[in-house]
Parts: sequence; structure tokens; C-alpha cells
Amino acid sequence: FYAGALFSNITHDHLDYHKTFDEYIRVKKSFFDNLPASAFAISNADDKRGAVMLQNTAATKYFYSLKTIAAFKGKIIENGLTGLHMTINEQEVHFLLIGEFNAYNLLAVYGAAVCLGEDKDEVLLALSSITGAEGRFEYFISPKENIIGIVDYAHTPDALINVLTTIQKLRKGHEQIITVVGCGGDRDKTKRPVMGEAACEYSNRVIFTSDNPRSEDPLEILKDMETGLNTAAKRKFISIADRKEAIKTAISLANPEDIVLIAGKGHEKYQEIKGVKYPFDDKQILIELFSILEK
Repeated sequence: FYAGALFSNITHDHLDYHKTFDEYIRVKKSFFDNLPASAFAISNADDKRGAVMLQNTAATKYFYSLKTIAAFKGKIIENGLTGLHMTINEQEVHFLLIGEFNAYNLLAVYGAAVCLGEDKDEVLLALSSITGAEGRFEYFISPKENIIGIVDYAHTPDALINVLTTIQKLRKGHEQIITVVGCGGDRDKTKRPVMGEAACEYSNRVIFTSDNPRSEDPLEILKDMETGLNTAAKRKFISIADRKEAIKTAISLANPEDIVLIAGKGHEKYQEIKGVKYPFDDKQILIELFSILEK
């Protein structure tokens, strides 16, 4: 048996496997339904499905939240590129991780550790020194123009919106957000127009490009992404199938202190095209282009 389980959220992902969103929710919920009475079940009170997930569990229920009363309650005091300054159950802590989505992750892990019997202060001390995973909101600042380049694995609409809203909160005011984003081939096609729409809604400029097209034609994937765009969004985007060219264009368009988000691949070191994995590293290309374009 599991000692406990934790629900953070459920997003438009893995539908190539589960087929429908309802089926995906059912499968996730069944995990909690089958927990023994000796276990704990922790859920995100701020997620609209947070309560439903724990509805039929025999486990002891706990919730974590940034917005409402909960067993594990957090509050963001400051959120910047240097990290998160927040309180967890009234205890003030500085974390190296960035963004509201990480505030939720920290609360969830804190809750799980406490439920497993760990000392609260020791848990907070350990969490305060954790750095982000490779390719998850990894940022680089260009040497001359202080352009912020962010590489992130966001490849679902929810993840992309999370990253872009985090970036918006980091802006001082005048900076443009320029997003480079694509969608994977041979995967859930229904999210493509939603991804395109989300990128345009939360960015000033957008470049649609290839992710891992796999067996599909990259141009067809780009067309699918374009179908969700309204008139205002259509004025914000261009499509460039070659990912390196797309990144180059984004950096070229950037003015000093603008923010360039390269989304979808994160830590991956390849691009899969027609069954072949070619070397490709968003981070390396970003740093190279900062230098080549003298930014």
C-alpha cells in the first residue's frame, strides 16, 4: 500500500493514451479512491477538481492552498527572478524556485513531508535550498541588452499559461514577451489550437514553430495551431517551421530587456523528425544566438 497520495492539478495531457479528459480524471481519481484508511491524501484546494479527487477516499484528507484556509497554507510575499519569498503556515521562507506554480509545488511537498512525520522546520530548510530542474523556467540574460531568455518544458495549454502568467508578473512594465512555441507530432491534436490561442493571448509577439514533429508534416501541425486564432491574435504571430530560425527571429525582434520564452522542449537535447532524433538543445541555441546577434 501507498503511505499517501498527492493531487496538484489535472491538465490537457496524455489524451493520446486516455482518449478523453473524463477518462483521464476517472483514472486519477481511482488512485485516491483505492487508498487505505491508514494513508493520507493531499489535494490542491485552489484547483476546481481538488475536492472531487478526495470525495470517496478512505484516507485522511488534507488540503493545501494559496487562496483559502487549508491545513497547509501559503502566501506569496514576493515573486521575482531571484526566487519566491513566501509564508508557509505563518513561517516566512525564501525559496530559490520561481513562480506561483512552484509555490503550489512547494506547499504540496511540504504537506507530504509533514504527513510522513518529518520535522516542519527541517522540511522548510531543505526546500529553501532546492534549485529548479533543467529546462523548467531556466533563464539566461544576454550580456549586452539584458534580454531575458527563458527555456521551459511547457507543452500543454495549462503549463504554457502558467509560465506566461509568471513571466507577466516578473515584468517591470515596458518589456515585450516574445514566445516561441510548437506542438508535438503524433500526439493529442485537440490541444494545438488551444496552445496557439494561449500563446497569443499572453504574449506580445508569437512565433509558431516545430517541436518534435515525429511522423507528421511540421507545416500541417502549424496550420492546426493557427485554427484557434481570433483576428487580434492573427496580428501577433508568424509561423517558422525551422525551430532554430524561429528562435533566431525571436531574439532579433527583441529590444533591450524584453523577455523571450522558448517553450515545449525544455531539457530535451534532440528534435525527433521522421523517426530520427537530431541533436537540438534550446538552451545551447539561445546562448549561441545571444552571442552571434550581439545581444
